[in-house]
Amino acid sequence: MPLLVAGLVLFIGVHLLPVLPRGRLAVVGRLGEKRYKGAFTLMSFAGLALIVGGYAAAAPGARLFAPSRAAIAIAPYAMTLSLILFAAANLRSHIRQFLKHPMLLGLGIWASVHLLANGDTRGTVLFGSFLAFAVVDLVSAVQRHTAKPFTPSARHDLIAVAAGILAALLVMVLHPFLFGVAVLG
Repeated sequence: MPLLVAGLVLFIGVHLLPVLPRGRLAVVGRLGEKRYKGAFTLMSFAGLALIVGGYAAAAPGARLFAPSRAAIAIAPYAMTLSLILFAAANLRSHIRQFLKHPMLLGLGIWASVHLLANGDTRGTVLFGSFLAFAVVDLVSAVQRHTAKPFTPSARHDLIAVAAGILAALLVMVLHPFLFGVAVLG
């Protein structure tokens, strides 16, 4: 569990830096924009690697609550929506224009469904941390008015939906091999 926690602290810590604009500006001032982005990327990948390795190495731990049958049942649909939102976050889509922060909303959906569908200590630490991060970052992003205006395109909505559905299907097929849990009964 220590590797998982270290990875979460590193990954989420780096991603929370923009929540503290003065802190981010101080780091950018010291490093410069390009080196800041490079360090951000390297630390994100290192954190992600620690999360993946730490989750795989950690025992599930004590059962904190019973997995929600409803969460398990809606997981394939919620994950498809989540992946559509992830895709829409990087496109000039109507989805992004309407929701403002679709990636954080998608992350919140992903984390919530997985948190409720697991119930063990390891899953609660992982998914609870990402859910808390999504909520904190979403509130901060709304308060800081980070959504930038753009002209949306229906083509980008179609791309987001298609990419999200394809990604969801791929995840559903690979989920048993990668995580040991079949998505569909």
